[in-house]
Amino acid sequence: MSQLDDLYRRVIMDHYKTPRNRGELDEGSVTVNLNNPTCGDRISLQLQIEDGIVRNARFTGEGCSISMSSASMMTDAVKGKTAEEAIQLADKFSSLMKGEAVEFDEYEDIEALSGVNKFPARIKCATLAWNALRKGVEHQHGKHEGIEQ
Repeated sequence: MSQLDDLYRRVIMDHYKTPRNRGELDEGSVTVNLNNPTCGDRISLQLQIEDGIVRNARFTGEGCSISMSSASMMTDAVKGKTAEEAIQLADKFSSLMKGEAVEFDEYEDIEALSGVNKFPARIKCATLAWNALRKGVEHQHGKHEGIEQ
């Protein structure tokens, strides 16, 4: 195993064992519930979006280290971003999962998940939280139906 692989594994396990932003937000937030039946991952993402800015993001759920660490990283990365910037981050993450070279300048922990693309069955684990983010932001902009609020 290379030093970079070892570093990435440590970053993923750190987010898994000590998740950032785990918990629930007060009322008034958008809640998106998604699951990955293939792996058994499930997430409940809550977003507080005010004036087009993601003011807060929290999650609950359970799943493998990849899905839970990805949720931890994503919630950290989108706080303070505009809704458009949050969608752009989700797009960049999608490109990362396709094996494209992408850099996350402000939040490089996300790059630790770059090796997931070598395991196609695990891509759904990594993208679960990001898909929830996209649905929540789109719902907030009136583009998505069926989301709890």
